[in-house]
Formats: sequence, C-alpha cells, structure tokens
Amino acid sequence: MSSPQKPTRRPRLTPHFKVRHTGEYFLRGILVVAPIVITLSFVYWVFNKLDGLLHPYVLAPGLGFLVLLLFVLLIGWMSTFYIVKRTFRLVSQGIEYTPGISFIYTSVRDFFEAFVGNKRRFTHAVMVSVTAEDVWQVGFLTDEKLSIFNLEDIYVSVYVPQAYNVAGQLFIVKRDRVRPIENIASADVMKYAVTGGAVEITEK
Repeated sequence: MSSPQKPTRRPRLTPHFKVRHTGEYFLRGILVVAPIVITLSFVYWVFNKLDGLLHPYVLAPGLGFLVLLLFVLLIGWMSTFYIVKRTFRLVSQGIEYTPGISFIYTSVRDFFEAFVGNKRRFTHAVMVSVTAEDVWQVGFLTDEKLSIFNLEDIYVSVYVPQAYNVAGQLFIVKRDRVRPIENIASADVMKYAVTGGAVEITEK
C-alpha cells in the first residue's frame, strides 16, 4: 500500500519581514533604488540644461529640448551635402587658426571624434603592463604609429581610464607589454575600467 503523498508547499508571494534582517533589507533597498535615482537625476539634469538653453524664447517645458534635437538632426542631415560640408570645413579651419580659442575647439572636436566620429580611438581594448611585468591595467590602444615622437614602431600609445572618474592617463609603452582583449566588447571593458572592476562583464 503506497504512502500518501505530502502536499507540495507553494512559494510565498509575500515574504515575511524579519526584524533581524533589517540591515540587509536596507542595503538591498539602496542597491535597487540608488542606480535608478542617480540615472534618472542625471538624465533630468541634462534635460533641464538643454531645455533651458532657449529660455526665455521658448517657455513650454520640453519644447526647447525638442527644438535642439531637431536642430542637431537638421545640421547632421545638411552636413551630408557637399556645399554645406565645405562651408563647415572652412569655418572649422578658421576657428583652428584663431588665437585663444583654437586649443579649446580642437580639443573638444577631437574628443568627440574619438568617441563617435570617423576617427574613433576607443575601440581596441587591451591590457597593458606599465609599472611591473606581472601587473596589468585595462586600457585602450589609441595610436600605433608614433614616428611624430621620433619613436620606433615597437612603441604604441595606450589610454588607461581612471576608476569612478572622467580622467585617465596616457602611456607610451612597447608593443610586447600590450595584450589585446578580443573576447569582450570595448564598451564593457570601459565600464569595467571606470567602475574599478566592480561590474560583471560577459564575453561576446
């Protein structure tokens, strides 16, 4: 005669609150809420800054941001025409030769070009050994031809971002001190570097 089966216990949909775990609950709450609040706050700050650029000409909330967005799209579309592209190029060259502001303009232009332009540099993630042979840092190979510095082809430029910071350091090292990272996306490598290795990344 078979023994009666025990009824299976259904998982609780509403877990009980345990006072002894109050500290753990609080930390879990911070882990859930903090990234959302910080991200939304940053987006809101950027939105307000851009939306307020057209004040007092545009007073409707959100309309200024929409106008700027459409303006940027229009400029991007117009820049595909030869005449407009040629005009922008002449204006750019004029600013480059203007004393005082040429340094600021070229620095900002090259910075954006490095991320989103045709001359993107942060696409080759590598590990570089700078301080010691058995110590490695995560960085990005930015230049492989350093003849302008009178260096041989055995030297390359590697940019190493700093954790939890927008800054970084540029190292010029020998090629044999650089190892390519081919199994991880460059965006994930950047995220890993700027968070000090605190995020979990996966292979491609």
